[in-house]
Amino acid sequence: MKRVLITGSNGLLGQKLIYQLIGYPDFEVFATSRGENRTLLKKRYEYIPLDITDANEIEETFAEVNPDIVINSAAMTNVDACEDDKDGCWDLNVNAVQLLADACEKYNAHLIHVSTDFIFDGEEGPYDEEALPKPLSYYGESKVAAEEVVKSSKCSWAIARTVLVYGVVDNMSRSNIVLWAKSALEKGGELTVVDDQFRSPTLAEDLAHGCILIAQKGATGIFNISGDEYMCVLDLVKRVARFYGIDENLVKPISTSTLNQKAKRPPKTGFILDKAKRELGYKPSTFEEGLNIVDLQLFASGPEKK
Repeated sequence: MKRVLITGSNGLLGQKLIYQLIGYPDFEVFATSRGENRTLLKKRYEYIPLDITDANEIEETFAEVNPDIVINSAAMTNVDACEDDKDGCWDLNVNAVQLLADACEKYNAHLIHVSTDFIFDGEEGPYDEEALPKPLSYYGESKVAAEEVVKSSKCSWAIARTVLVYGVVDNMSRSNIVLWAKSALEKGGELTVVDDQFRSPTLAEDLAHGCILIAQKGATGIFNISGDEYMCVLDLVKRVARFYGIDENLVKPISTSTLNQKAKRPPKTGFILDKAKRELGYKPSTFEEGLNIVDLQLFASGPEKK
């Protein structure tokens, strides 16, 4: 029985990890996040409040759990907010990762750290695992620094890079591209969407499963764990419209330069998944399969999530 500690368990990925990991008889699950547990399911795992920027709290939690595997899904991911609060961004995205890596070394735990396509400038995507980072935003800089912390640590480690994660979560604190598009389209007005950004959107369940495959195999190194379909964000939203039987002509193109966002976005990212498919047996859902899963979960959860 392997003891798995999840950080950021109140987030989209963190909750998906809980729901999937409790189904494996060879894993004992410990979920941690700031504040109260927002996951509706309360059984078959233990929840421990944890601020990973606090070294004393990390030590207390690791001493209690003595984890074999740590999956770090905690991060400050609001790209524009990272520009406004650089200290907070660095503290959670970099300093906390150093504390986790040190604790993993001390307790001989395998660290699986989640990273992002925003470490790249988007000039040469899609990217493989050997591509050299060149971030455009402070968020991207923090995630590059975090990867360097992980790679220089003496613990066993893996980095799971991902792209534009979407899905349904309990007591949701943030939306995502698919839920935003569905909600906006259902209001019936025109919707402007960027036509010069390209991504490979990732179903949260697939990202969670990719992390679990890494854990099961004790795999080390960098793995691209994302969706397998590369598409323009404009086309992504049009596909959501088609899925829900909404007129896709309501979706109008706009260029990124007109948005005046604080943080620069990489134009073309997306990932090449050959390594994850070959070494992990990773097989992501198609985008339409992902939309079906989201739709079923929205239906099952009732109107409060719609």
